[in-house]
Amino acid sequence: MMRIRPAVPSDEPAIRACTEEAYTPYIAAIGRKPAPMVADFKPQIAADQVHVAVDQNDNILGFIVFFPKTDHIFLENVAVFSSTAGQGVGKALIAHCEAETRKLGLRCVKLYTNEKMTRNLTFYPRLGYAETGRRQQDGFNRVFFEKRLT
Repeated sequence: MMRIRPAVPSDEPAIRACTEEAYTPYIAAIGRKPAPMVADFKPQIAADQVHVAVDQNDNILGFIVFFPKTDHIFLENVAVFSSTAGQGVGKALIAHCEAETRKLGLRCVKLYTNEKMTRNLTFYPRLGYAETGRRQQDGFNRVFFEKRLT
């Protein structure tokens, strides 16, 4: 049985390992490490911005990073270990983010992904996210999405 809980400092090595596993395949296509690979998770964990999906033994299956902005939640990062890919872990983490967005009284989740991460370009629309634009930012070609919550 999977559950989602806030990350704690001792989760950081597993979160880093998940990030490395999930994003390393994109280095060649992008030409450098994707932004999540150089993220500093320690302050994000301390700020309660990171949540982990865990199994019944508290093993981390994946994680998500999100935080409130002025009028929306920004979903910064979501990744799962390849051993759990296709089992609904990513969808559950995003649903958790959306539930937290509603709890805060906000009605929109925004995110971006790299245009080279082509699986994401079909994954997010299947979850109800609409593409809102494409532009270069911080040296990356990004595709922006948002989902209005009811």
